[in-house]
Amino acid sequence: MDNLIPLILLACVAQVLNSQMQLNPRTITLLRGDTARLICSTAEPWQVMVWILNGGSVLTISAQYGILSNNPNVNAINCSTNQLSSWEFTLNRVQRSYQGQVTCDLQNIQRQTADLFVQERGNVAITGGNVTVLKGEEILFQCLAVGWYPVPSLTWLVNGREVDQSQYNISTEGPVDVDGLYNLTSNLSVQAAESSHVECLASVSALPTPQASSVRLTVVAEVGVENVCDDCAVLIAVTASVSAVLLLLLLSICIVLCYIRRRRAKSSLPEAIRIDESKSGRSSVAEETGGEVNLGYTTEGHSDAGRSDLIVTGETHSQMNSISAHKIPDVVSSSNFSLTTRESTAPTDHCGDGSKTVRRMTTV
Repeated sequence: MDNLIPLILLACVAQVLNSQMQLNPRTITLLRGDTARLICSTAEPWQVMVWILNGGSVLTISAQYGILSNNPNVNAINCSTNQLSSWEFTLNRVQRSYQGQVTCDLQNIQRQTADLFVQERGNVAITGGNVTVLKGEEILFQCLAVGWYPVPSLTWLVNGREVDQSQYNISTEGPVDVDGLYNLTSNLSVQAAESSHVECLASVSALPTPQASSVRLTVVAEVGVENVCDDCAVLIAVTASVSAVLLLLLLSICIVLCYIRRRRAKSSLPEAIRIDESKSGRSSVAEETGGEVNLGYTTEGHSDAGRSDLIVTGETHSQMNSISAHKIPDVVSSSNFSLTTRESTAPTDHCGDGSKTVRRMTTV
């Protein structure tokens, strides 16, 4: 019980002391070049407020006269109210050398300290740019993060999904210069299954959004070969259909032409046969008679109008035969080459001697 009383008294004293002044925020993290703002306030009367950066005084404020020092990178604004005296301390264009402690010292009352962290934003890039590969191939992406402080966090995204850390590695190099900056290299291995959007993100706590670099992974089997195969299938189907139609049309034309040709050949065959028969059947009389003398031939110009009578008389009382004196044609048909003797009985003339004259005409 006796031990608790001193502790309670210390807590009360601390609460009273804390109520005398406040410094906010107690921790501030910025990027190089940003502006740091801290507010020191108290309800107690005071005379001099001194702002100290890493042990050195940078600004002095008098409750009666205001700001006493002149520094282009440091400024202060009076934000006091009726109940509370407050001053906002402004540190412009912070540098890496400013990192450390910022102290507000109310002389003869109290002093409080805040931690200032200055970070450096570097660059990030995926080497090689966009990549086109065949489906199933394994592709290696490399990301470089250069000029960061402190060591940045680095992650990979594929199509917006974070990649498991087991699929990539990170190597750190630094500090590489007097500013203590770091360089990182990360390698990501990806199995090319589909076209993807690949991102590399690097960030420090002061960055509102990560610094990113992205490339496009194009898988040929997805966007090229498969579509080409589909197009080829359509093209082959169309070509086959058109070829079949053309072949059928050509076959039909050939059939029609053959049919017309056969009909023409059939229609011209009888005429050719007749012409051949006519040519072969006709021959000269000399050829048909074997060169024999035609005894029925006579010349024109006789007084009896072209007739010659052959009179045969005798005791046998045979009839008189007369062969007409008509010309025999030079050409006769072999099929009808026969001497057909058509007898015609002419009127008989009775001579004074009592003999009978009979005239016969032979037509060849």
